[in-house]
Amino acid sequence: MKTISLSLIISATLLLFQACSTTSPESKGETSCCNQKFEENWESLAKANVTPDWFLDAKFGIYAHWGPVSNAFINMDENERMQGWHGMRMWQKETSNFKHHVEQYGDPAEYDYIHLINQFKPTGFNAQEWADLFAASGAKFAGPVAMHHDNFAMWDSKTTRWNSVNYGGVDVSAELKKTIEEKGLKYMGSFHHAFTWKYFAPAHAYFTVNPEDYDLYTEPHDVESTEVSERFMEEWWAKLKEFIDVYQPDLLWFDWWLENLPEADRKKFLAYYYNKGKEWGKDVAVCFKETTFPEEVAIRDYERGRPNQPKKQAWLTDTSPGAWFYRSNAKFVTPNELVDILVDIVAKNGCMLLNVPPNPDGSIPEEMKYLLAEMGAWLEVNGDAIYGTRPWTVFGEGPTRIASGGHKIEEKGKIEYTNKDIRFTQKSDTELYAIVMADPEKEIQINTLSTQIGALNNPIENIELLGSDETIVWERTDKGLIIKAPKNYPTEYAHCFKITLEGYKERGIGGEDG
Repeated sequence: MKTISLSLIISATLLLFQACSTTSPESKGETSCCNQKFEENWESLAKANVTPDWFLDAKFGIYAHWGPVSNAFINMDENERMQGWHGMRMWQKETSNFKHHVEQYGDPAEYDYIHLINQFKPTGFNAQEWADLFAASGAKFAGPVAMHHDNFAMWDSKTTRWNSVNYGGVDVSAELKKTIEEKGLKYMGSFHHAFTWKYFAPAHAYFTVNPEDYDLYTEPHDVESTEVSERFMEEWWAKLKEFIDVYQPDLLWFDWWLENLPEADRKKFLAYYYNKGKEWGKDVAVCFKETTFPEEVAIRDYERGRPNQPKKQAWLTDTSPGAWFYRSNAKFVTPNELVDILVDIVAKNGCMLLNVPPNPDGSIPEEMKYLLAEMGAWLEVNGDAIYGTRPWTVFGEGPTRIASGGHKIEEKGKIEYTNKDIRFTQKSDTELYAIVMADPEKEIQINTLSTQIGALNNPIENIELLGSDETIVWERTDKGLIIKAPKNYPTEYAHCFKITLEGYKERGIGGEDG
């Protein structure tokens, strides 16, 4: 029998220890192979890498609200207004949704939500076109709304018959995963099906649901009920777990009402997903609303909103350029508004998740193609001031501020930024960006960068306008940093000035750093 020397055993043990306790520059942020598994408690889950480097650097992602409910908002009059949550309101006679549904299809008792599912025909869906548009827009992660409130899976699910393969003939999630990842983007999926319990409750009040269809509508329960059944929780988890196991998403995003589900189930999910990320060898992220999770274990999301000051931990805004789902009379915001929202978010340590609402057949509306192209063109020039940046000492200056942060800020009125509104980002101690939110007049005065305030520790070495070769004329005074307005601007929207500060001078001896 051959013997192995003690020194060889020790050497091998040391090598294994080093491999498990260190990471190469290429694997920065990857989970360590020797880390213990996360347990189903907040203390253990708080040890996860909640905000991975890729998320901190990405700043901009895209998801798409699309499914059977997209067919509910066709043939709308130019000025007709309908609320969202059609699968809930189509049963309530006092709503515009009920009226439109009756006019479009008939009595919901006969033409129920299953009728809408039968109308789902994704003949215009092209996963490659979607991925091309998302990548060209400058997004760094993207994916589908995997399951909305209507309990319909946008993947080839074995846990529910109500899915995009059985009704539509296409695995939306699989096709998008392939094309999105081929573009070098991270892949995400969003889940809204915790609210299904409330969403379909009015259906049971309106008509007698066939017990065979409880797997869609949930079991009969009172409209006001917030206590979910054991069956509901089993089905909720089975769908979510299946998506995790099959599609291995980099990010999972959750809509509200998840906070009403049992805490033990929320802990179970988070531990399972974080452990799966370790198993896959990549850092995954979870975004949440309301009180679903402590901020120490996941990333907080603000729907159509944002804080009024930077937050220490990175956060996310989910927003839409119009309605969440397709509407035949849809109206969209301008590219300038989207760029300004993105800039304000990034300056406050946030990331923007932009909704793209496809047509009912899965094709992308021309208005959305235009918005995505404009975002991409702006980021192509100004991306250095966005991607990979971190908040500076001060997030910004100027007259336009959000009085109080939180959800749905954008719904309280249009926010119009001026050329006096400036936002800051930084990449290092010597790389600062000042982003002017509108076309300056004769000069730009940045009060925060005056010689009196002392926000800058190092002298300014150079200032340049991203995307421009024009020499920038500037002067730093006790009133502020005064920049003479350039003759031309490379983009139509916010303008990014890179301010290079003096740092430690490199000194070398024989070509080596001293």
